[in-house]
Amino acid sequence: MTTTTIDVRRSDERFHTRIDWLDSRHSFSFGHHYDPDNTHHGLLLVSNDDIVRAASGFSTHGHRDMEIVTWVLSGRLEHKDSAGHHGELYPGLAQRMSAGTGIRHSEMNPSPTEDVRFIQMWVPPDTASVVPGYEQLDVNDQLDAGGLVTVASGRKDDGAIFIHQRDAALHVGRLQAGEVVSVPDAPHAHVFVAIGAVELDGAGSLAAGDAARLTAAGSPAITAGDDGAEVLIWATA
Repeated sequence: MTTTTIDVRRSDERFHTRIDWLDSRHSFSFGHHYDPDNTHHGLLLVSNDDIVRAASGFSTHGHRDMEIVTWVLSGRLEHKDSAGHHGELYPGLAQRMSAGTGIRHSEMNPSPTEDVRFIQMWVPPDTASVVPGYEQLDVNDQLDAGGLVTVASGRKDDGAIFIHQRDAALHVGRLQAGEVVSVPDAPHAHVFVAIGAVELDGAGSLAAGDAARLTAAGSPAITAGDDGAEVLIWATA
């Protein structure tokens, strides 16, 4: 029987990469930051909280066999890839890139004056070597209606962008002050507070940048703080 756990990770405990054009905090081992005890939670392998300075960004680079979901919190992010996809991401627009057999892409901040902040998250595909793909979807209306919105999922019947991983889904809540939602019940859930603050049953207060890693924890309640909150929740095997 799996033991129920709630493991809180504070914002300042994350790995930190800071160079002239990038300020990035990593929830899991990434790049030259490596801890064998912190490589994933369930199927979630990467959750990077990136701030990219104006008129800069990630130049063209490659990926294979990974489902990559990007969620912008402020500013805009321009995507271009070797399969001919081109999009500009903004808050409330979910984006998925399936690397599959191999794809090269760039992610640049097109603004000459403003930073862009975004969360980029990776899960492994359940099928190797798929044809590379791209999808984006504006869910602002659903977010404004309240509650949690499924924005990326391995199911094809929930209105979310599709990822090639049947056992993973990303839910986002843009919560008003005092609003209460429940964590989706899953073997593993990763609750990340992107903006604001919340109270999570069994864990207490979580501030911006904090995360809770839940294992077999059921569906604890999340209550948004006085200024509201934006939360990103991965539910995976």
